[in-house]
Amino acid sequence: MPLAMTYTVGIGSFFTIMLSMVFVSNFVLARFLGLCPFIGVTKRTDSAVGMGMAVTFVMTLASAVTWLIYHYVLLPQDVSGFNIFASIIGPSTGLTSVLKTVSYILVIATLVQLVELVMKKTAPALYQALGIYLPLITTNCAVLGVALLNTTDTSEVLTFWAATVQGFFAGIGFLLVMTLMSAIRERLDVLPVPQAMKGAPIAFICTALMALAFTGFGGLIS
Repeated sequence: MPLAMTYTVGIGSFFTIMLSMVFVSNFVLARFLGLCPFIGVTKRTDSAVGMGMAVTFVMTLASAVTWLIYHYVLLPQDVSGFNIFASIIGPSTGLTSVLKTVSYILVIATLVQLVELVMKKTAPALYQALGIYLPLITTNCAVLGVALLNTTDTSEVLTFWAATVQGFFAGIGFLLVMTLMSAIRERLDVLPVPQAMKGAPIAFICTALMALAFTGFGGLIS
C-alpha cells in the first residue's frame, strides 16, 4: 500500500507516522520486504529482538544520512537550492538517478559494519546467534526501501525530521512483527504440527495470516 507523507514536526504528525509505518504500511506484512531475516531469525525470541533492534538502528540512521545525501549532494541545485557537486564542478548534471542506489547501499553497509562491531564486542552470544543474517542487513530490501521512500519514492517532499522519524518507526514495525512471529514459532515448536508442515511451510502460513490481520489497520490512515 503506497503511502506518501509530508509532515511538519508535531505530536499529531509523529503519531500519524507511527500508525502508518508500524501498522498500516508495515514493511514486512504490507510491503513484503525483509522476508529473509523475518523467516530465518524468528525461531527464537532473543535472536528476533536483537535483529529487530539492529534493523531499527540501521533504518533510523540510514534515513537521516540518505536524506542529507539526496537533498545536499544528489538533488539538482535548481531544486534543492544547494548542491555540493554544483559548488565544486559547476551546475548539476543529473547525478541523482545514477548515484542514488549506490550511495544509499554504501551508507547502509557502513552502518551495518558499525552494528556488527558493537554487537561483537558487547553481545557476543547474540552476535553468534544472528550469524549470517546480521551482515545480510546490508542487502535487506526493507532498509533500502525506507531510504527510497523518504527521498525519491514519495509524491511530496519530506522534512529531515519526518524522514528520520519515519525510518525509526519503520524499524519499530519490523521489530514488532519479528517479536510476534518468534513468539508464534516458539509456541509451534511444542505443538503437534504435521511433519510436512514443520519449519518454513508453517512459518509462511503464519506470515500470511498475520498479513491478513494487519490489513484491518488499513482504515486508520487515509
